[in-house]
Amino acid sequence: MANTKSALKRVQISERNRLRNKAYKSAVRTLMKKCFLAVSAYSANPDPEALKTAQEAMSAAYSKIDKAVKRNVLHRNNGARKKANLAKAFKKVTMAS
Repeated sequence: MANTKSALKRVQISERNRLRNKAYKSAVRTLMKKCFLAVSAYSANPDPEALKTAQEAMSAAYSKIDKAVKRNVLHRNNGARKKANLAKAFKKVTMAS
């Protein structure tokens, strides 16, 4: 256990940051899954409403990824890779239609 006041405070700050990072990473994963599901739903049934849903899901995922990168939860290359994977999946489906 920490002995000094500063060490105790660092433990508390580390725990607070760990929980915040965990929440961001979980939200990013959830939104990416929703985006991939929306894209696969659009590929199964290509109609304008499904396309709009997929675009909204992608926008939400991009936004959360960018916020995680801005707050140093994700490295910028990691965020770029996640966004590229989403874009690649979306483009693959829209180019086929």
